[in-house]
Amino acid sequence: MRARRCDFHMHTILSDGELLPMELIRRAAAADHRAIALTDHASFSNLEEVVKALARDCKRADAWGIEAIPGVELTHVPVKYLDDAIRKSRKAGAELILIHGETPVEPVEKGTNRKAVSNPEVDILAHPGMISIDEVELAAKNDVFLEISCRRGHSLANGHVASLAKDLKAKLVVNTDAHSPDDLSSMAFANTVARGAGMMPEEIREALVSTPEEILKRLGRL
Repeated sequence: MRARRCDFHMHTILSDGELLPMELIRRAAAADHRAIALTDHASFSNLEEVVKALARDCKRADAWGIEAIPGVELTHVPVKYLDDAIRKSRKAGAELILIHGETPVEPVEKGTNRKAVSNPEVDILAHPGMISIDEVELAAKNDVFLEISCRRGHSLANGHVASLAKDLKAKLVVNTDAHSPDDLSSMAFANTVARGAGMMPEEIREALVSTPEEILKRLGRL
């Protein structure tokens, strides 16, 4: 059976994306995506409202045969308060929790990566930049997936992330970090990004097929 694209990192007009949640779902369905997660930027100022708004559209995605998952990307939250934001996100109904990692192109507080991978409630550490060996070990131990990013700038450290993940047996997922319709990625483009990160064919298949299935099972979506 032909594998279909799953993408667990997308933004709507509820943060800095260009589309309504429902339109993003529709465009992903039309592009033959199997599943997407809507993960708008959130912190204490908006996380309850964002999650509830996303959920209202996501629960109607069955009309188009696509799994649409309401989540959040906790973004520039002080390390001191990150665990609290994670708890509040779950309580608000976020099915998938991403943490905005220490990307090479934004001033994310140092220590964010470590705090994220230390918390088993976190699903994905997005664009984790120059993540350290011991942080990757923690990600593997706590079943936190590490993102290979298709987004310009954030993708600069993909090779580093992929190399450490391979050595330390952490799991990778290839996400788009979509903000506009043009950002939606096909399986072919996601494969190209993974190859550019130095991943081998079997590693790419795991990141594009096996890991998404594991995420969907974790969420009770399979």
